[in-house]
Amino acid sequence: MREVDVGPGKALLIKESGQYSAVGHKCTHYGAPLVKGALCNGRVRCPWHGACFSTQTGDIEDFPGLDSIPKFDVRVDPKGQVIIHADKRSLEKFKRVKSMSCHEPEEDRSTILIIGGGPASVTCAETLRQEGYQGRVVIATKEKSHPYDRPLLSKAMDIKVENIQLREKDVFTVYDIEVLTDMEAKSIDSVLRCVVFNDGSCVNFDKLLIATGARPRVTMLPGHDLKNVFQLRSIEDANTIASSSKGKNVVIMGASFIGMEVAAYLAGKAKSVSVVGNHTVPFQMTLGEKIGQVLQRLFVEKGVKIYNESGVTEFCGEDGIITGVVIKSGEKLQADVVVMGIGVVPASDFLSGTGVEMVGPGYVVVDKEMRTNKNNIFAAGDVVQFPLDMCGASKVSIGHWQMAHAHGRTAALNMLDQRVEIHTVPYFWTQVFGKSIRYTGYGGGFDDVIIHGDLEAAIDNLQFVAYYTRGEDVIAVASLNADPIVSQAAEFFNTGKTMIKDDISGEDHKDWIKRLR
Repeated sequence: MREVDVGPGKALLIKESGQYSAVGHKCTHYGAPLVKGALCNGRVRCPWHGACFSTQTGDIEDFPGLDSIPKFDVRVDPKGQVIIHADKRSLEKFKRVKSMSCHEPEEDRSTILIIGGGPASVTCAETLRQEGYQGRVVIATKEKSHPYDRPLLSKAMDIKVENIQLREKDVFTVYDIEVLTDMEAKSIDSVLRCVVFNDGSCVNFDKLLIATGARPRVTMLPGHDLKNVFQLRSIEDANTIASSSKGKNVVIMGASFIGMEVAAYLAGKAKSVSVVGNHTVPFQMTLGEKIGQVLQRLFVEKGVKIYNESGVTEFCGEDGIITGVVIKSGEKLQADVVVMGIGVVPASDFLSGTGVEMVGPGYVVVDKEMRTNKNNIFAAGDVVQFPLDMCGASKVSIGHWQMAHAHGRTAALNMLDQRVEIHTVPYFWTQVFGKSIRYTGYGGGFDDVIIHGDLEAAIDNLQFVAYYTRGEDVIAVASLNADPIVSQAAEFFNTGKTMIKDDISGEDHKDWIKRLR
C-alpha cells in the first residue's frame, strides 16, 4: 500500500493477492492519510478514528463518517507498469457520496420515522436511500439545528453549528429526507403507530427508529439550580459555557472524557479550572490508573487543578448565582461557572408505558438486527443495550460516535428486511492539549494493563501502547503517538482472532500484527 501522484492529485495504490486497486488517499472523516492506516482483508482502516473503506469499491464499511472515497480504474501495461485512470474532479474531492434514491410517493406510500438527530439517525436515513427505499423518510430531532458533529462540543466549545453539520441542508432536500427540528418525542402509540411530539403534532410511521441518545446526568444537590451551573448536551450549551467561562473561575464535576475535554478547552481561557473527580486519577475507569496518572500530569502542567477521590457536596450562591462549591474534604472552591460532567443516562423517558423493553436506567433492549421487542420498532446509538460480538454476544451499552453510525446502518438494512446482524468493533478517541489517544475494543472489567512505552518521559515525547486484559485475553488496546496500532488492533479484533498476554508481554509486543496478513 503506497500513496502515488496521479496528475493533479494523489491516490492510494494497493496490491493484495497479486491484484492492484486504487482508491482515494484521505479518510473522509477529517482527512487522515490512509497510507498510514491498517490494511486487512480487502479494506483499509483510518489510523486516526478507525473508519474503514473497501479497497475494491471505496465504499465506507465501518465508521465514523458518512462518505465513501473515490475508486479509480487500474491496469498493468505489457511492460508491467501500473497505470491509474482518474478524473480531475475525483482527485480534487477526496469524499464521495454514495448514490441515493429519492421519495416516490406513487411507488411507496410507507413512512420510516427516525427520532433523534445524531449519527445513527443520519446514517440510517442515508442507508435507506442508498438501498433504494422510496417511501417517506423523516428525521425528528429535539435540537434546533440540523444534525451536527456532537463530539466536537467538548473539544471546540465556541464552534458554530454551520461548521460542524453532518450534512448541509441541501443534501437532505435533494434526497427527500425530511428533517423536523425542535421536535421532542413525548409518547409513542405502538398500536396506532404514531409518535406525539412536544408541539402536540403526531407523525405516523410504518417503521420507527429510536435514536434519541443520552442526556447528562444531573445532581440534585442543594443549589443545583443556581445560575451558571451547566450541563453539556447541545451546541447552545457548549457556546454558553465557552462565553460564560472567559476569565472566570470554573469548576468541572467529573474526571472522565467529557469533563476532562472541557477542562482542556477552558485551560488558558478561564481564570482558573478545577476538576473534581471520584477516582484516584482522571480517566481511571477506562484507561487505568497508570495512564490516568500520566494524563493528570499533563493537565497539571497546563494549570488545571485536580481534586481526586472527592465530589461536590454543596453548591453555594448569592442572589441566585453560583459562587462556589464545597467538596468532600470540606474545602470550598471558588466558582463562577460549574459544568456537570458526571455521566449520562438514556434519553428514553418518553417510552414509559409503550411496552418497549428497557433495562437499567432506561436502555432500550435490541437484538443483533437492532430490533426491539416490537417488530416494527428499532433502536440505535447511546440509548440501546445491544449484543456485542467481542463479548460473546452479551448485551452492552456503548456511547461511541462510531458505534452509533454502525447501529444506524444495521437498523436501516433490517428495516428493509435484509437480515443483517451488527458486527463492528468499538473505537473511540479523545484529544486534549493536542494529544490524541485512541482506543479500540471493550475493556469493561479489565483486571490488568500491560504498557509498552516510557510513562516517565516528558509529555511532549510521550509514546505508549496499553493492552487491557481480562484473565489471559487482551480485550482492548489504547495508544498515544503510536499510530496505526489501534487501527490494526481493531482489524485484528474484527477478524474474531484471539490476542492473549503471551502475544504482547515481550519486548516485541507487535508480533500479533503478522497474523493480520
